[in-house]
Amino acid sequence: MLNRRRLLAFGVTALGGGAVLRFLGDTPTALSGIGHQGHHGGHVPQPSAGTVGATHVTFTPFTERMPVPPVLRPSRTTGGVDTYTLPIRAAEVDIIPGLRTPALTYGGQFVGPTIRARAGRPVKVAFVNELDQLTNVHLHGGHVSAANDGHPMDLIAPGATRVYDYPNTQRGATLWYHDHTHGLEADHVYRGLHGFYLIHDKAEKRLNLPSGKYDVPIMLRNAQFDEKGALVFGHPDNRTTVLANGKAQPYFPVAARKYRFRLLNASLKHVFRLNMGGVPMTKIASDGGLLPAPVSREELVISSGERVEIVVDFSGRLDDSPLYLYEGENPILRFDVSAAHGRDRSSVPAELVPLPALGAATVERQVSMSFDMSARPPVGLVNGRPFDPDRVDLQVKQGATEIWEIVNADVTPIPFDHPFHMHLVQFQVLSRDGGPPLPEDAGLKDTVYLPPRGTVRIQMTFRTPYTGRYMYHCHYLEHSALGMMAQMEIVP
Repeated sequence: MLNRRRLLAFGVTALGGGAVLRFLGDTPTALSGIGHQGHHGGHVPQPSAGTVGATHVTFTPFTERMPVPPVLRPSRTTGGVDTYTLPIRAAEVDIIPGLRTPALTYGGQFVGPTIRARAGRPVKVAFVNELDQLTNVHLHGGHVSAANDGHPMDLIAPGATRVYDYPNTQRGATLWYHDHTHGLEADHVYRGLHGFYLIHDKAEKRLNLPSGKYDVPIMLRNAQFDEKGALVFGHPDNRTTVLANGKAQPYFPVAARKYRFRLLNASLKHVFRLNMGGVPMTKIASDGGLLPAPVSREELVISSGERVEIVVDFSGRLDDSPLYLYEGENPILRFDVSAAHGRDRSSVPAELVPLPALGAATVERQVSMSFDMSARPPVGLVNGRPFDPDRVDLQVKQGATEIWEIVNADVTPIPFDHPFHMHLVQFQVLSRDGGPPLPEDAGLKDTVYLPPRGTVRIQMTFRTPYTGRYMYHCHYLEHSALGMMAQMEIVP
């Protein structure tokens, strides 16, 4: 559980109601279809200076290029297994133009290096803990054994090395790796312990989607900084600086052709509503990989932990004014279109990859998420109980197909929203609040958003060779840090 020392590490110095709300955040956010606002219809605000969080620091936006996280190269390849070595270390990084920011990093980079894996080809990653504190690593969306899942209590001591085995026996998908140290996961991820892990498969390759340098992962998250550029862990509503691959309001040069963008919301607590000023975005994938068919969207809604893949066609826009990716009406990334080099041979076919058959469910369960606000500090609950690493909350048979009803049971005077995340397997959303799923619910998911008092029904099959304990929890990491987690045990 979260003790006073760990609560102080988050910057909460009092245990009264005001401090509680500053830590948890008290502004619910709605998905499209629930308080839908729509995009701004093409208006392009271009501020003369960017602002940073709740400080007085200003900078000229769109003067720095958005980096693409470098692809990590194997340190060794033997017997069909690629082995990587990645240090976890403190470093100073460039986020705000002209300022240096102390951070926790994988390999010295604020967005850690990308690991590109192939389905069916195993990977080993040796993480070397060069910090002066405990840490661990969770492969979010990965189908891995319990010993390699990054359980919140399975930690890497300072100075130690931990090798994680990732078999990659799953569909091609955009995954990510991040810290999952119980009680400190929010602080560690906020300060930079996050990176992409991309799995490619043969079915995806046959589709001829944009690839190579035209396949670009983009990590979106928000933050607050002080006047010197240091990260401030304060109220979530004060994290008003949006970062794209670790840069505040950068630009990104693109050729006049199609690009595949893999969008990840790595914020601790935030729901992005993204648009390109009326320019269509072709959605092709969700958390667990490609959709059955592409869908044209003018707005994307992505909650913490979720991923969405889109294709944007910049051809024919060479002479237009720059294009922007907006959050609402706030431009967060500028695209500068230049002449294409060579013919664009990529395509987006009308059919992508079918979803696996659901099968017949033999077990139904209800899982609720809520807070006990009478406790000091407040306690996160799953089915009325806080996380206990020594307690198994439910058992699941290998191969079983189950339906879970996920309920946001917070009925406090200031109700909270919660994104639900399941380890080990992906699921499909069957319904939302008794009606059909929203467009954001399509495809294979491992994270789904619940607004205050919301309910979703999900179905999944535990086709896995693994047994052991796995987590399910709220993916607002400040909430999981306060105990809004539970664990299931997979049994033969």
